[in-house]
Amino acid sequence: MFTRFFGKPKQDTDALVSLDKLQETLEMLEKKENVLLGKVSAEVDKAKEFSKAKNKKAAITCLKRKKMLEQQVEQLGNFQLRIQGQMILIEGAKATTDTVDALRTGAAAMKAMQKATNIGDVDKTMDEINEQTETMKEIQNALANPIGGFDFDEDELEAELEELEELELEEQILDTETTYPVPPVHVPQVNQPNHRPLIKNSNEEDELVALEKEMTI
Repeated sequence: MFTRFFGKPKQDTDALVSLDKLQETLEMLEKKENVLLGKVSAEVDKAKEFSKAKNKKAAITCLKRKKMLEQQVEQLGNFQLRIQGQMILIEGAKATTDTVDALRTGAAAMKAMQKATNIGDVDKTMDEINEQTETMKEIQNALANPIGGFDFDEDELEAELEELEELELEEQILDTETTYPVPPVHVPQVNQPNHRPLIKNSNEEDELVALEKEMTI
């Protein structure tokens, strides 16, 4: 949104177009340099051949052309250095421009946000929040009150709790006493006459006893 006001896209386009043009020129110079280096090598080979053929004049002419070609190669190398330096400067300038634009955009955004929100609005908002918080606390306290207006006597409740604790303690003491083992009581044996234990007999047993008495007479 802010780039429309500062014209950043046009600056980027100009920088990119310039870098592309410089890069194309640099590649063209490198190609020419390679061609010239090939010609230099060829002139050296020719000079060697003429020297072997004892044609000194032709060999010297080849060396002269080699020197001229080497000068052109050196010149092309200087051109490449200039273009590379220009590209470095443009890239650095573009990075600087991008940084400044980013900072300018951030400052504008901060200014817009500060304009939209002032300290008065913040104070008003905080007052509303505090008021709503207090209202909610009152509602919660009202809901926490006993239903039907029941009012409990704290002292009476504590006294009832003490009674319950005493009863619990007494029950524990009784449970402890009943769990103690009772020692066995030793009763001395006394010689007693043999008596048939009194048993309540049925009719058949009574008849049997009567029959035994008759047989002993």
